[in-house]
Amino acid sequence: MLGGRVRGGRLLRSAACAVLLLGLVAGAGRTDRSDVPAGAMSADARSYLSQALDIMERNALLRHQVDWDLVRRLAFWQAQGARKPADVYDAIRFALQTVGYGHSRLLEPEQVRDAAASVSSPQGPEGRSLGHHVGYLSLPAVQGTDSTYERYIRQGREAVKEGGLSRACGWVVDVRGNHGGNMWPMLAVVGPVLGEGTVGMFVDADAMTYPWTIRDGVPHENGSRRTYGDSGLSAPAALPHVPVAVLTDGGTASAGEAVVVAFRGRPQTRSFGEATSGVPTGNTTHRLPDGALLVLTEAKDADRTGRSYDAAIPPDESVPAVGLRGTDADQGLRAAQNWLLEQPACQ
Repeated sequence: MLGGRVRGGRLLRSAACAVLLLGLVAGAGRTDRSDVPAGAMSADARSYLSQALDIMERNALLRHQVDWDLVRRLAFWQAQGARKPADVYDAIRFALQTVGYGHSRLLEPEQVRDAAASVSSPQGPEGRSLGHHVGYLSLPAVQGTDSTYERYIRQGREAVKEGGLSRACGWVVDVRGNHGGNMWPMLAVVGPVLGEGTVGMFVDADAMTYPWTIRDGVPHENGSRRTYGDSGLSAPAALPHVPVAVLTDGGTASAGEAVVVAFRGRPQTRSFGEATSGVPTGNTTHRLPDGALLVLTEAKDADRTGRSYDAAIPPDESVPAVGLRGTDADQGLRAAQNWLLEQPACQ
């Protein structure tokens, strides 16, 4: 997910404010919403900040664990004197530090425009045979437009074929360095290896679940198809029974971690490398009146067994990052290959 800078100077006005933050969890002492001070704010600025805080209170993953009256009091105190929406951006970020789960952010209108203008063709998925009928699939991050995602899926399906779709006895799926973006193109590419059925889910603050499923190689969220253009019309056949080794590292984040979670609980699957970044959570984007985007964490990732994740995911087998990635000197790749070659399907 795209990042946002925090403008300096106003995030914490005093040590006393930092102390007050310790009381933000539920039960820390209620305040009357009507007592939240205006602080000489303009009506526009006050309305804008209220709208952003309302979105957080209705949707944030931590919404049941936060004293919202106190959050509002501190946010409005942070925004004293604000005259226009841009003047309350830091107050919104201030609130997100408490309720955003470390994965939320605010993108200012200029950042949104810059991000849209900078979208380019990403490095696509790569596939090859590692020998001994072991296939290799590298899934990089992807973020962009529908046409970007469609191109990524098409390239990814070609990569799966290059890795030996019809003849591989096992697969290495490499999501090292995958910092996130959009998880659905990634699942569309790796769907044939994952196999059909439920592969994961989102779980919100009320324990409501929103399953991720693969149907005919195409990912769905809570029953709704997640694909782009006509990229879901010619999905390759699924290979649900082959063993899979998943490679992770500290650069595997967000949507990259969703791929890791999708393989958790899958039979004949083992992960190698280093722990992931630690943000296996689902974000929703809310557009604010001036074009800014509030990207808010609203759910945890959970695997097919129902186990949820909200922190770094350790591998089944820890392997330090040694050797150039993807080469014979790559220790993580070597460990994954050795494990696959020990499986009955590859003997």
